[in-house]
Amino acid sequence: MAVRPVFVPNDAVPFYNVVNIDFAWNGGFAVSQKRKNIEAVHNGFRLKNADGKPLEISSKSAIELGVKLSAFNLLKYVPELNKSIPVENVYQAGKIFERGGNFPDLMFVTSKEAKRDERFKQNGKITGFIFDNQKFPTTPQSLFYDYIYLNAVLENPEFAEELVKYNGFTDIEYNPNKSISTQAKSAAIFVSLYRLGLTDEIKDAEKFKALFKTKF
Repeated sequence: MAVRPVFVPNDAVPFYNVVNIDFAWNGGFAVSQKRKNIEAVHNGFRLKNADGKPLEISSKSAIELGVKLSAFNLLKYVPELNKSIPVENVYQAGKIFERGGNFPDLMFVTSKEAKRDERFKQNGKITGFIFDNQKFPTTPQSLFYDYIYLNAVLENPEFAEELVKYNGFTDIEYNPNKSISTQAKSAAIFVSLYRLGLTDEIKDAEKFKALFKTKF
């Protein structure tokens, strides 16, 4: 058996709830196996929520929107480059380490290369994040990732319009025991802020930070 979370929009800080689903894990690395696990989680969610409409957000999603919203595919505009690049690259390039600072060159490699860069293991702890000359703290832990991801969704309104039709989000590769940030949680936060009419707060870094700083 395995347990995976479904992130559900919520009107109060931190703007999401977690519904944990127990299911029989299908082993293997094939996409077909991943999709069996996704379907098992989604079926479990629907059993707990009769109105559940879940969306897998990853490259393994059977729904095209979910694939496009993967951090490896979703594009975020970078002013200094005057172009858009994958969210994953922006996030990895924004990490500031206690020894070595951040690594802007990660904006120019593949998303997989950016995520697995060996320098992450050689430069100590993450002390903060930076994007467009704006610095972000390490707490709340996923604040920077959420900021980048949510703004990328806003920059792709055709995705945003479809995203808000769902009410539960999964990322089958995400293991809460090993990772902090996930595109599924970010998606739930986006839907919450959209419903609350707070999408303008997403665009301004300081206003976005203020949404979470007291109760996260």
